[in-house]
Amino acid sequence: MALGGGNPQRGSAAATASMRRRKPAGGAAAGGAAGNMLQFYTDDAPGLKISPNVVLVMSIGFIAFVAILHVMGKLYFVRREA
Repeated sequence: MALGGGNPQRGSAAATASMRRRKPAGGAAAGGAAGNMLQFYTDDAPGLKISPNVVLVMSIGFIAFVAILHVMGKLYFVRREA
């Protein structure tokens, strides 16, 4: 058995250079996925254009509406029992 084999020793300059060569391949895949996600936020994307503020207000309004319905249901149930 040869010492060191085909792989450079950990911490050596050759190992560092090898890691530098491997990193861009993984980063390129992540960059490509991010490019596809940005497609949803362009003006060319199909569908309804709603700003994030409108979505937030509609969500809070829906939660409030459901809470009011729950309270009304409890009150209706209590009056019906009496």
